[in-house]
Amino acid sequence: MNVKSRIRIAAAVGAAALGLSLFASPASADPIPSTDYRQLVGVGSDTTQDVGNGLGLAIADPNNSPSTKLIASYDATGSSPIKTRAVNCSIPRPNGSSAGIDALRADLAAPAGSTTKNCIDFARSSRTPADTTTSTKLTWIPFAKDAVTVVVRSGSPLNTTVGFTTQQLHDIYTCTKTTHNGVALKPLLPQLNSGTRTFFLGKINVTEAQVGTCVNGTVQEHDGTALTDNGNIAPYSIAQYIAQTGGVVTDRHGVTVLLKVDGIEPRVGGNLNVAFPYNRDVYNVVPTAKLTGGATPDADLISAFETNTSKVCAQTGVITDYGFGTIANCGNVTLKGER
Repeated sequence: MNVKSRIRIAAAVGAAALGLSLFASPASADPIPSTDYRQLVGVGSDTTQDVGNGLGLAIADPNNSPSTKLIASYDATGSSPIKTRAVNCSIPRPNGSSAGIDALRADLAAPAGSTTKNCIDFARSSRTPADTTTSTKLTWIPFAKDAVTVVVRSGSPLNTTVGFTTQQLHDIYTCTKTTHNGVALKPLLPQLNSGTRTFFLGKINVTEAQVGTCVNGTVQEHDGTALTDNGNIAPYSIAQYIAQTGGVVTDRHGVTVLLKVDGIEPRVGGNLNVAFPYNRDVYNVVPTAKLTGGATPDADLISAFETNTSKVCAQTGVITDYGFGTIANCGNVTLKGER
């Protein structure tokens, strides 16, 4: 039985215990039931929310019975607030890498005894830290490989076998290029807290200040249903697209298709092309003090994320089922920063 089947069965068993029906639904969303409080709580990135849920189903809590899970991964979107512990810890739902990292920083900064202290253990991030020079408070631990390309509607004249070049994408998102193949361009970007937005703009050499007024920058990332016009173009996680169209997670791709960038295919044999020019590691961000050698080491956090023999790094089948690639540097704890 493959990992995908095991994940679906685990989700179905949990639902059956509650008298619910998942039919053939993919495994996703917050821990079910909502009172399933787990040892390690993660929030943040939309890109890795689903693989985070898969890892949560796959990894048992070593302190309890095998049926008890270690990791609770809360989706980027959904009802808010979320409640992450049995006592206190009702917090706004963070949507995106930056929002998750900010929520983790706020948790660390909260005074002892606060109702929002010790509510989050890690943040999911699809980008690297913004500042690696002034702080080592947080550690970015890579666990998988993703890449970002652009999508358009399948029936649009923008859908060609050529795709786009980096220079064309730069010009589109600065609004110096307003038409392509006779179509008026209507580019889209994810909301400001999105790690994918930050990463994509960096790859096409566009700063936030340079994003043109023709760009709608408020859509939810990796949601192809937001592309309602033939002129729409948007960045998209290739891993998310693979998982969505493969029935592993909720399918949000709509009628969009992945395009080449600089002549390079985003997929090879249906899998992520790890040599795609806009490739990236994705991370779990943890407090540095809680790692080995830190001031307050957390054995559960260390066993889950630290080193390439960690519980997360051992789940290569889950990682690839969700469309991501495996990496040799999984569990590396050298990348430290602030945001």
